[in-house]
Amino acid sequence: MKKEFVHLHTHSHYSLLEALPKLKALAQKSKEYGSNALAITDYGNLYGAIDLYKTCEKFEIKPIVGIETFIASKNHLEPEDSLDNRTFHLVLLAKNEIGYKNLIHFA
Repeated sequence: MKKEFVHLHTHSHYSLLEALPKLKALAQKSKEYGSNALAITDYGNLYGAIDLYKTCEKFEIKPIVGIETFIASKNHLEPEDSLDNRTFHLVLLAKNEIGYKNLIHFA
């Protein structure tokens, strides 16, 4: 039985100033390594979602659309000297079209 692995936290060139790989190159490597899916979780945007879908279609692999979003423990109206001013990264993946529409609210 072949073990399959899909990396669910991958940045593409749509993560501005954070990553270089183009989606075509990522899809080629995914296919080459025997993966049946490719997930993209770019920083704070879904600019690559359509490109991911079309590229994965060409390589016959499943596209997994996601986003790496930022969560703040306070809102922008609180003063800067607040004791709890931490931020966190959270990776969100869309399971289906409803999930994709929910991700749009975070982008």
